[in-house]
Amino acid sequence: MKKFIGTITLLATFSFVMAFSTLNGIKPMEQPLILDIKPAEIQIIEVKLEPVKLELKDHNAFLQAIGHRESGNRYEIVNRFGYMGKYQFGKSTLKGLGFKLTQDEFINSPYIQEKAMQELLLHNRKKLDKFICKYEGKYIHGILITESGVLAAAHLAGAGNVRKFFRKGYEFKDGFGTKMTTYMTQFSGYSLNL
Repeated sequence: MKKFIGTITLLATFSFVMAFSTLNGIKPMEQPLILDIKPAEIQIIEVKLEPVKLELKDHNAFLQAIGHRESGNRYEIVNRFGYMGKYQFGKSTLKGLGFKLTQDEFINSPYIQEKAMQELLLHNRKKLDKFICKYEGKYIHGILITESGVLAAAHLAGAGNVRKFFRKGYEFKDGFGTKMTTYMTQFSGYSLNL
């Protein structure tokens, strides 16, 4: 029944259209309209990708970056506050790490300076281990936490000030106005060998 009604409706519509077309001077088509439809052509475009050379941010890159920020990677420099060498160590930090030597002995020995930096990283890693394990990869006070960022901040501000940051959002600034969180972000994402 539905097919029958559909066919009748179609015929009625066709007759209606044909009637109006003859009224307006339009002649009905004598031949059926044949559309020449071709399948769409597919073009395959070959895209060659050049390999991307990734710079791995490793332990040595971390030391170079932090040394550059601290002193321009100059072992012999002493700033106006008395901080010495490539990594700008204070006398009290060196003494706390067990290095008992004069300023001249320290700034004239790149080996001792590198050893002191490694000892400081290990010391701060031990002091801040629970915070690094708990928060690494998370945003705390708007800062993405990474091991290298936390240890860089501890180099600038000390482990105690980094703990205050985690607990209370405390922001330390050094004598030049450099924020501890600047080190957390600038030196984040390095893979350290500790």
